[in-house]
Amino acid sequence: MKAMLGDTVVAEAPKEDLIQIEGNWYFPPSSVNDSLLEKSPTPYTCPWKGECQYFSVKNGDTLLQDRAWSYPTPYPTAFDRVGKDFSNYVAFWKDVRVVD
Repeated sequence: MKAMLGDTVVAEAPKEDLIQIEGNWYFPPSSVNDSLLEKSPTPYTCPWKGECQYFSVKNGDTLLQDRAWSYPTPYPTAFDRVGKDFSNYVAFWKDVRVVD
């Protein structure tokens, strides 16, 4: 599967390597093009997943604020709920299309 911003591949991995949580596809950290992401200072803590790290996504010369996120150190109870360790996996907001 691919995470696409226009014609640019932001992340790519086999579907079996992704994790789906609450309708969002989370890509393994190694499958994400880090050069297109910039850490954002936007704070958020999910009640059951833990502290979130947002990223802005580069689209040419434009920086799309908070269009990606991950959970660097999820709550241990979240692993039970999801069924896998999703630490540092990255999900994307709707501007970034996830396609098969």
